[in-house]
Amino acid sequence: MDFSLTEEQAMIRDMVRGFVEKELKPKAAYYDESKEFPFETLKALADLGLMGMTIPQEYGGANVGTTAYSLAITEIAKGCAATAVTTSVTNMVAEVVHEFGTDEVKNKHLPRICSGEYPAGSFALTEPQAGSDAANIRTSATKDGNSYILNGQKSFITSGAHSGITVVWAVTDKEAKRGKGISAFVVEKGTPGFIIGKNEEKMGQRASTTNELFFEECRIPKENLLGNEGDGFKISMMELDGGRIGIASLALGLGYAAIDYATEYAKGREQFGQPIANFQAIQWMVADSYTELDAAQLLVLRAAFLKGEKIPFSREASMAKLFATETARRVTIKAIQILGGYGYIKEYPVERYHRDVIVTTLYEGTSEIQRHVIARSIFGRKPA
Repeated sequence: MDFSLTEEQAMIRDMVRGFVEKELKPKAAYYDESKEFPFETLKALADLGLMGMTIPQEYGGANVGTTAYSLAITEIAKGCAATAVTTSVTNMVAEVVHEFGTDEVKNKHLPRICSGEYPAGSFALTEPQAGSDAANIRTSATKDGNSYILNGQKSFITSGAHSGITVVWAVTDKEAKRGKGISAFVVEKGTPGFIIGKNEEKMGQRASTTNELFFEECRIPKENLLGNEGDGFKISMMELDGGRIGIASLALGLGYAAIDYATEYAKGREQFGQPIANFQAIQWMVADSYTELDAAQLLVLRAAFLKGEKIPFSREASMAKLFATETARRVTIKAIQILGGYGYIKEYPVERYHRDVIVTTLYEGTSEIQRHVIARSIFGRKPA
């Protein structure tokens, strides 16, 4: 069993790491404080080939695979989680358009996503009454000649205010069984009847906009349907599996960034006449943190490998997201504890890492939903 990275994967990781150290880390605290959407940084990441990492080169993508994508998101998150989540979701949108879009839709939008002409892409599934219960959405899409007319509301949509395109899920058959009458559509920014609502005030990842979206008699061409009518719920579940790899990778980056900082701090902070790194209590917190993060990364890379090989990976993605996000949350708390009172002060980045990591246990499926997916895959098996 070979755990080594390919030369290309290692090169991409190192390239992103260098960019993050030079360009992103120095700006992260400013982005957090100002809540300014990082347009320039996202364009620079697109120029590096990071906005269409699994998309074929004919559409402007890098086509470097899911493992390289995971490594890149982890490195970006070490610098700025808001930038990392925007990058992750944009890649997710590019992937769903590539897999299910018509040739017309793919040729029109994928090059604009991959090049950074579109600052971001959005994935609009969640509604006020449909979070974990995604089959309960109420946004409707009614066919009218060569168009569909959308009406409804979406909530907590990442990059909703700045996306060139938004993938929107809506009910096309109200009489169908639960989850069977949902379809997915591409909606372009500026389409009449597509209204951007408020940007939510959040605890963390503050430079990532999170918007309400409204659709009021919003007419879109029938060619913007992804897949077939009624395929929407299946498409969303497939794409969420991939999205969980991205969020797990993001959480890893935050966990590593927090414990890296705390470890260096412990080497220089003296109490009782010696560096606190000499005390077993600190050493064990550091040892446990790196052990758990490395274990989490193995789960994440396993899921990424399976996805890249087109092997079923739903359970593995849920395991990766559950363990990586919960681990990273624990590690950021330990990092704050190592810094003591300084860990609670904004001058030091560990409090930001903790605020940023909390939401990773919530979006792309809560930790409770991941446990449900894992348990269902185990208990649903037939006896050998």
